[in-house]
Amino acid sequence: MKTLHYRELWCSSPRYWGGLAFLGVIILIGLVAAFYMEHSGHYVTGMTNQIVWGLPHVFAIFLIVAASGALNVASIGSVFGGPMYKPLGPFSSLLAIGLLAGGLMVLVLDLGRADRLIVAMTNFNFKSIFTWNIFLYSGFFVIVGVYLWTMMDRKVEKFKRPVGFAAFFWRLILTTGTGSIFGFLVAREAYDAAVLAPMFIIMSFSYGLAFFILTLMSAFWWADRTLGDVRLAKLKNLLGVFVGSVLYFALVYHITNLYITQHHGVEGFILLNGGVYTSMFWIGQVLIGGVIPLFLLYSPAFATSRLAIASASILVLLGGFFQVYVIVIGGQAFPMNLFPGKEVLESSFFDGQIASYIPTMPEALLGIAGIAVAMTLVAVGARMLRVLPETLEDPEDECA
Repeated sequence: MKTLHYRELWCSSPRYWGGLAFLGVIILIGLVAAFYMEHSGHYVTGMTNQIVWGLPHVFAIFLIVAASGALNVASIGSVFGGPMYKPLGPFSSLLAIGLLAGGLMVLVLDLGRADRLIVAMTNFNFKSIFTWNIFLYSGFFVIVGVYLWTMMDRKVEKFKRPVGFAAFFWRLILTTGTGSIFGFLVAREAYDAAVLAPMFIIMSFSYGLAFFILTLMSAFWWADRTLGDVRLAKLKNLLGVFVGSVLYFALVYHITNLYITQHHGVEGFILLNGGVYTSMFWIGQVLIGGVIPLFLLYSPAFATSRLAIASASILVLLGGFFQVYVIVIGGQAFPMNLFPGKEVLESSFFDGQIASYIPTMPEALLGIAGIAVAMTLVAVGARMLRVLPETLEDPEDECA
């Protein structure tokens, strides 16, 4: 086995600095959009009393879920002993921290009053899953940070495996908590399902690995370093397994709801007559995020195509975004059944009506800025820390 040497991402090329400047511009535009919404009030967004979680929440949840999955590569290497994945552990941890930071940035700036976060951090209602998430998110930063330290410093390398186990289980708990936000909301028929917690876990594996593959390929391209086909092929095949698993859990979720009579209405709304939400489910989530990536990843015609791997990863992320959008926005758009077994003939509170939501540009810009923050942290972190090997040539005597 060849000895691997880790080096900072020392890039003096216009590709690196141009990319960093582009990300900086996106972040600045996002901050301006956040200030505009903060100064003018949330009436300038598409959110209403019926749709209280808008597009920024979709971006935030998407990034938070992906952050947990991005750490999966490091877990496979240090916890499960996969030699092919061990050299990728430090970069995997850095990406997980960056994605979580980007998602939380969007979440905090979408509060309307960002200073209210202090209240959430000093007044705890332990019956609320949101309170538990405060500890889960902050604990994730600490544990993954220590995990990264054990992988980079030989003096504390002996603690890498136990810390890796702690990080592995912590991220499972974190993603379970994120999924439970929706699974515990019994008032919303689209959310009231225990399967949402494990489904969010497998969603995190898929989205996080897609982010990891794209950022890994970009980093080695930026630095003009060698990235072998063998490791990339294993990551590609693993991504295919996760994509198929997401489709399976989505199938289980909808079959379970169809089995329960009271959920037939919301299932008909999502699967058949929900307009844009139905289109996002079938075209966005199933076709773009599932069927086409599986074809690109497993078709013999694209077996050695890096363009196909990158394209599949991008499509997985697009499909995942549609999936989170359908869960978050579509679940709110379907009316709540305030009086089970009764028919409300007249109301001024939109009872029984499908809620309308049209995202606005400031919401989209804030969400995109969250992704830019994550990628900027990864780019700067890779330049300051030794998280990337000098080369990842195909090994001759290793096996996963």
